[in-house]
Amino acid sequence: MISVLNQERFLGAALGAIFTGAVVFEQRRRIYKSIAENEAQFASHPQIKEPVFEKKSRLEFGHLWNRAVDLTFGTLIESLSSRGK
Repeated sequence: MISVLNQERFLGAALGAIFTGAVVFEQRRRIYKSIAENEAQFASHPQIKEPVFEKKSRLEFGHLWNRAVDLTFGTLIESLSSRGK
């Protein structure tokens, strides 16, 4: 049989979990609501809504990244590759 102390602990844990769940749910609801409001605001001003990275700049960034990695680790990659031959 469960003692009164264990019942109180279980009740406290259950109430705490319910309260925490309610707080998390309310915070998530507010976050999603604010995101929707911001998207609606930017939709009414299309000149503001521009992608941070356009496709061309993303490709240039990728090319620069690959080049930097090749310059930095090129000799290490070559030496590791030559060991397997």
